[in-house]
Amino acid sequence: MASPITAQRGTHDVLPPESTLWQHIEERSRHFFENYRYQEIRTPIFEATELFTRGVGEATDIVSKEMYTFTDRGERSLTLRPEGTAGVVRAYLQGKLGSSRPLPVKLWYGGAMFRYERPQAGRQRQFHQIGVEALGSAEPKLDAEVITLAIDLFHDLGVEGLEVQLNSLGCSECRPLYREKLVEFFESRKSGYCETCLDRMAGNPLRVLDCKVPACREINAGAPSLQDVLCEGCHEHQGAVLGYLDAVGIRYSLNPRLVRGLDYYTRTVFEIVATEKLGSQNTVCAGGRYDGLVEELGGPPTPAVGWAFGMERLAILLADSVAETAVDLYLVTMGAEADRAGFKLAHDLRREGLSVELSYAKRKLDKQFAQAERLKASHIGILGDSELAEGQIRIKNLSNRSEKLVPLSAEGVRSGMQLTEAGGAHLSNPAEESGLQPPPVVHRGDM
Repeated sequence: MASPITAQRGTHDVLPPESTLWQHIEERSRHFFENYRYQEIRTPIFEATELFTRGVGEATDIVSKEMYTFTDRGERSLTLRPEGTAGVVRAYLQGKLGSSRPLPVKLWYGGAMFRYERPQAGRQRQFHQIGVEALGSAEPKLDAEVITLAIDLFHDLGVEGLEVQLNSLGCSECRPLYREKLVEFFESRKSGYCETCLDRMAGNPLRVLDCKVPACREINAGAPSLQDVLCEGCHEHQGAVLGYLDAVGIRYSLNPRLVRGLDYYTRTVFEIVATEKLGSQNTVCAGGRYDGLVEELGGPPTPAVGWAFGMERLAILLADSVAETAVDLYLVTMGAEADRAGFKLAHDLRREGLSVELSYAKRKLDKQFAQAERLKASHIGILGDSELAEGQIRIKNLSNRSEKLVPLSAEGVRSGMQLTEAGGAHLSNPAEESGLQPPPVVHRGDM
């Protein structure tokens, strides 16, 4: 026998019942995006490599170490998307959304991303994100709106123990001054930093502040704060964002060491972190303002802000809430004619919106009852020769054990389900009355 083929390292099969949780997250996300008037955009899973080297930044870890890049048959350099924002901006420009739609253009996306890094809990080489991007407004109100949208969504999903951390990365006026002060600070303490930080000092010094190595974190505690050198415009922008968050009661903390790993961020950056379950990789949602990215990718100056959250990490936080959808009706049949009639009835009920399951093997009656219990069916439909001859079906409510004999039709089944919800005749041996061998009565607590 050939050895089995397994999933590649850093990939993850989303199996039931986890897939039910993913569907729930996606459904609630769509609901909130609709309320906030964000519309869906779907971009290709691969793009020209230049999009990410220009947009994300060559000095970032993503571009320099983590991208899945390949040359196609046309000798073009292509890259599996490592993040969503650059592709959305490219589509915004190519589709001329800035001139054809009212500003700001508010978009959302979802899908797989790819980064070659060490797999760990909540972080895979193929991972999935849902994100929002709002392009065309520099108003701090929009920064606050995207943060509020994320918090509202997570609260609706039942995520507890979240904390919003914010910082400002300044603008083209104040950020160069901060970079000078930061490089000067690092240069005087070079010997204490790890190799990764030494590499970052030349190309992306702000990323040194994001190092998780204890020795580097200890040195960074004394680093100058960008908050101290913000220009008047950036200071006012940050104050307005915080004022809007105060107005809706969102709790936050300023974190002067918070930086994002992508070059395109300006002014507001933020992370929503989980205080439990995720350990050191505790960022659930992250984003910020990127007022220079559209211009960097060939468009006119266009302010923008957005965020993304990882499905895998959010699923870890919500793992205890995973539950498969209960079945509305499980059809128990006995005999070839009853089996065919039950198949047709299931088809009719499914077309009317009910979830219906039936046995796909020639199981004994007690086995079919047990299967209905395992599937947590709310009702059982019992169809044997005697019911079929009379054009009827017996509906049993598994919660209150009541039963009702109703016409063999979709309308009859719906009526029987409604009648048994309110209680009805309690028949201890429905199979016997149907002319079938009596199955044992199976209660939920016995399973």
